[in-house]
Amino acid sequence: MVLADRLVVVEHGRVVQEGAPSDIARRPRTDYIAQLVGLNLYRGQAEGHTVRLAGGLVLATTEDLSGPAFVAFPPGAVTLYRDRPSGSSARNLWRCEVAGLETHGDQIRADLTGELALAADLTTVAAAELDLHPGAAVWATVKAAQTHAYPA
Repeated sequence: MVLADRLVVVEHGRVVQEGAPSDIARRPRTDYIAQLVGLNLYRGQAEGHTVRLAGGLVLATTEDLSGPAFVAFPPGAVTLYRDRPSGSSARNLWRCEVAGLETHGDQIRADLTGELALAADLTTVAAAELDLHPGAAVWATVKAAQTHAYPA
């Protein structure tokens, strides 16, 4: 992606996205591409500043959209708590469980399941303070300003 002027992404024998690397990184159209560029990605139906996912879960965004939409945010935008946060300004809040932990340089990547499957990046100190381990219950938050919604 660093050297290319244009990318063509092929999944299962068909082209799923093509364009400038920066456009693909900002607006991934499949889970595979989102993982490659390090984003959490969800698809749903936008109504104003919210996107309703399959199953009824709603994500708050700053963009005003209507119709099919994607919502993306980096794992670093996710904040974790052991207890339900009170007074948090984050409009997106989910109860999750730690499915796994991986070291990524000086960060820990937590793979979460529950109300919403997502990845969260945090420092090793934060992971230790939260006593994170597989099976640990956590609350995950993301501020609407840290999400990016765009037409699907």
